[in-house]
Amino acid sequence: MQVQLKEGKGKEFIQAFESQILPVLRQQAGFQDELALLDNNRALLISFWDDRKHADMYHNTVYPKLVEKLNPMFQTPPKVDIYEVATTTLHVAA
Repeated sequence: MQVQLKEGKGKEFIQAFESQILPVLRQQAGFQDELALLDNNRALLISFWDDRKHADMYHNTVYPKLVEKLNPMFQTPPKVDIYEVATTTLHVAA
């Protein structure tokens, strides 16, 4: 997910993400890990899943509810792109 945050909301966004969103993500079938990147008022969140089926299930059912919680901090609507990991040096726990 990529999103432009409202001015000065970066730290608040990360705190809310860690306290409200990560606990829910950790309970989702197929969820592996999350990488959150922040540059001033831009956030990029990368989720790792066992497979596309689990990622799609989360995106279609849980994701809209979680985004609604964070929505007051967004300057623009979040954008979601889906990729398959082709290669990495990151070690995601199995």
